Amino acid sequence: MRIAILTISDLGAAGQRADTSGDAILAWAGARGYEVAVRSVVPDQPDRIAGKLARWADSGEVDVILTTGGTGLTDRDVTPEATRAVLERAAPGIAEALRASAAPGFPRAWLSRGIAGTRGRTLIVNLPGSTGGVHDGLKVLEGFLDHAVELVSGERVTH
Repeated sequence: MRIAILTISDLGAAGQRADTSGDAILAWAGARGYEVAVRSVVPDQPDRIAGKLARWADSGEVDVILTTGGTGLTDRDVTPEATRAVLERAAPGIAEALRASAAPGFPRAWLSRGIAGTRGRTLIVNLPGSTGGVHDGLKVLEGFLDHAVELVSGERVTH
C-alpha cells in the first residue's frame, strides 16, 4: 500500500514546530510494511491543502492520503472543508469510527471535525493533529484499511 502523509500546521510549515504527528504516521506505516510515497507539511490554508490532496489523489501514485491537523474548532482549522472540496464520495463511517473509538478515553475526541472519503481510487482520511489522536486513529484504521483500499482501488469488488 502506498501512503501519503499531509501535515497541516502553520507552525510546522514555518519550521517552528516538529512534525511529530506526521512522524507517528510514518513509523506506523513502516511497521506495517506500507510505502510512504510522499510526505509534506502545509499551512492551515484551504487552497494549499485542497491542492495537495487533489494532486496526490489524481497522480495515481498513492492509495491512501492520511492528513493530520486542522480538524478542530478554531478559525484556522480548515482541513475538513479543504478535504470536502476535493472528495468525490464521502465515507462518513470512517470518521465516525475514529471519534467513537477515542471518545471513551478522551471525550474531547467528539470535537474533531475530521472527515473521510474517496477521490478517484484514493482514500483520504483526516486524523487529529495530536500524536495521541493520530495513534488512536491509526489503531482504528488497522481494522479495515487494507480492505477499504482493495475496494477503492478496484482490486476487490466483493465484500
